[in-house]
Amino acid sequence: MNSRRPEASREKLEAWLRYYDDLNLGEFYTSRRSMGKRSVKSPEDPSKTAAPVVPVAIPFAVPAAPAPILPVMHAPSLFEALDRVEGDTLEIIRENLGECTRCQLHKQRNKIVFGVGNPRAEIVFVGEGPGHDEDVQGLPFVGRAGKLLTQMIEAMGLQREDVYICNVVKCRPPENRKPEDDEVATCSPYLYRQIDVIAPKAIVCLGGVAAQALLKTKDPISRFRGNWFDFRNSKLLATYHPAYLLRNPNAKGEVWKDLQKVMAFLGLKPKKSPR
Repeated sequence: MNSRRPEASREKLEAWLRYYDDLNLGEFYTSRRSMGKRSVKSPEDPSKTAAPVVPVAIPFAVPAAPAPILPVMHAPSLFEALDRVEGDTLEIIRENLGECTRCQLHKQRNKIVFGVGNPRAEIVFVGEGPGHDEDVQGLPFVGRAGKLLTQMIEAMGLQREDVYICNVVKCRPPENRKPEDDEVATCSPYLYRQIDVIAPKAIVCLGGVAAQALLKTKDPISRFRGNWFDFRNSKLLATYHPAYLLRNPNAKGEVWKDLQKVMAFLGLKPKKSPR
């Protein structure tokens, strides 16, 4: 490996080599001729051709939204592409993950938080990483933020059993810190496989960390929240994390407008307004 290569790229390469070894794929080919390129530029808003959204009142004022400023996304590298594994299932992915010790997050974790929900869901919610309650129970979004996410899902006319919920990293970062780049690089291949197996119509990134990890950008979420992007044959939209809403309840109106875009795209009608 070129000694001048940045350390972050070295860690990402090592993570991918370990991942391909786990899959017993033999030599690691660097040719991209068979690897589909992923576009991260914003397509036309699917809501233009979707069914109109049924307006639902929310118990707080919704501030006027400024015109969005679209970010310039970083071009995907070789290590962001992943060949789809033929015959893959969520069960196989979990078995491949095993009792993972591939990064330092395993040292203090209690349980791996793989993901939960409908394996054929039309929508996948992706968060940042497990918190204390999730680490104890081994399930994503079961704490206070999880209860608010459940209310958001129900406001969309769905139940938690109808969607799939997972995180960028599957072990709790110490003191709930943000995952490091090498930790994200180590876990990302398994997240991508989960998304490929489920093949959702829409992916909702909850918070900046999840959106930045999938879109490969360092731009703040405020620059692209509520906009559609192409991601692995799905449409991806980022919105604020439920934990952020607990600290900033006035932002619920913005998140509700984001969710209405997803509902219009999927043809969903709300059953009740969010609290």
